[in-house]
Amino acid sequence: MKLHLTTDPSINLITGYGHGHVMINKERYEHDLIILPNQVLSWRTGHGGELAETDFEPLASLQPEVVLVGTGEHHLFLHPRLYARLSKERIGVEVMNCGAACRTYNILVGEGRHVACALLLDET
Repeated sequence: MKLHLTTDPSINLITGYGHGHVMINKERYEHDLIILPNQVLSWRTGHGGELAETDFEPLASLQPEVVLVGTGEHHLFLHPRLYARLSKERIGVEVMNCGAACRTYNILVGEGRHVACALLLDET
């Protein structure tokens, strides 16, 4: 699906997504990543398999208002212990499929919110 939103070109927007990929400002990514309004970071490089508490450590250090976790094409329920540190630091966490996470990220960025979107794109 393609997404279009007109705004400041220096802000990262998700301009499209599909099976195993996401487009950020029209650039294609095919690996797990964290998207913030001002940067794109690799996430869980080489991990594969299930999420661990340590996977959420980089998100806590970024101090966003909210973290959107995209769990691939299907919504997966994550155990709250995985993101307990985020909750303890009063960082909101919402878990959804990647499509919903991409759409929600763009809406929150459009509102000027400091949001992080962590997407699981690798086929595991």
